[in-house]
Amino acid sequence: MPGLIRKNFDSPEETRPFEDGKGQLQLVNMEGGGVGRATFEPGWRWSEHVKPIAGTDSCQAAHMGYFISGRMKVVMDDGEEMEYGPGDFAIMQPGHDAWTVGDEACVVIDWQGFSDYAKR
Repeated sequence: MPGLIRKNFDSPEETRPFEDGKGQLQLVNMEGGGVGRATFEPGWRWSEHVKPIAGTDSCQAAHMGYFISGRMKVVMDDGEEMEYGPGDFAIMQPGHDAWTVGDEACVVIDWQGFSDYAKR
């Protein structure tokens, strides 16, 4: 194995678009698993723009990520909710819905839950 590896989201190994052009996931594969940069456009909502791809009632991916820009509201199946924004680290357990807040795209780097996210 090489001592140094470089990957770049500007040339991802895979790009997965969300429904209705409401964003995309760019994925690079690292030794420890996939790392993704997702862009959630204004008006994006998991239950509208990823649910048809996932085929589950709520998002069943666990996420561990960092918010670069924009804002996102996340509501767990049990009703717990939180809003995230720039500079926030987030851990989200499976079983949630989420949507962008406001008119700015939300950009998130996730190193846990994007390997199978929005995979067709």
